[in-house]
Amino acid sequence: MPIYEYTCHDCNRRVSLLWRSFAEADTRQPVCPRCGGARLTRLISRVAVMRSGSDVADPAELGAGLDEDDPRSLARFMRKMAAEAGEDLDPELDEMIGRLESGEDPESIEASMPDTGGDAGDDFGVM
Repeated sequence: MPIYEYTCHDCNRRVSLLWRSFAEADTRQPVCPRCGGARLTRLISRVAVMRSGSDVADPAELGAGLDEDDPRSLARFMRKMAAEAGEDLDPELDEMIGRLESGEDPESIEASMPDTGGDAGDDFGVM
C-alpha cells in the first residue's frame, strides 16, 4: 500500500494519501482529505534512513544547557535536533529558527506564522 505526498492547491496544505495499490494511485484522481479539493500535485517524498541505537545521541546530551526562556537556546536545540535526525529544515522552520536566533519572542513568531503551530502538520487520508 503506497503512501504519496501531495500539495493541495485549494487549501495550500501538504497531505499524505494512502492508496490500496500502485495501480490505483496511478489511475484514480487524488482528493484532499482536508478540503475535498481535487487540484493536487504529487511531491517527491523524503527518504528515512534508520540508524542503530549506538549512533543516536543521548537525548539528555542534546538538551544540555537548554534554557526554555531563551529564544537563542531554543534555536540551538532545534538545530541540534534537526542535525541529529539528518533532516533538511523546511523553509518555514528555518525562518522560525532564524528568528529565534535573533532573540525574537516565540509567541510573536507564532502569531505572525499561524500555519506553523498546532495542526499545521501533514494531514493523512486514505484513498
